[in-house]
Amino acid sequence: MKRVLVCEDEDVIRGFVIINLRRAGYDVTDVNCGEDALRAYDEAEGNFDIAVLDIMMPGLDGIEVCKALREKSESLGIILLTAKAQEADREEGLQSGADDYVTKPFSPSELIKRVSDLCRRKSAGN
Repeated sequence: MKRVLVCEDEDVIRGFVIINLRRAGYDVTDVNCGEDALRAYDEAEGNFDIAVLDIMMPGLDGIEVCKALREKSESLGIILLTAKAQEADREEGLQSGADDYVTKPFSPSELIKRVSDLCRRKSAGN
């Protein structure tokens, strides 16, 4: 079973993401801040396939978490999930090491498809 780390500070959105990922067959660990995301990653010894990160969070934001996770692993799939939809925001997110960038609002089927596609690409070594 593929493991996903979800870091989202808004409880409703985090719950929505978790429910849909679990329904799609993923093992999900969830946290509500960047510091806890890095702690969960280290405690699991990096045993995650994908990280889904909100950008705008208090404390460590999703960009900082993305950079830190990318330093720890080149193979981890990272998806930024954010309300920041400007082209410059997307570029910053992708340059920080993210593999994909999904803007809110989003459909659950789109997020699941992107997680699935990223898992497939990472498994193929691309």
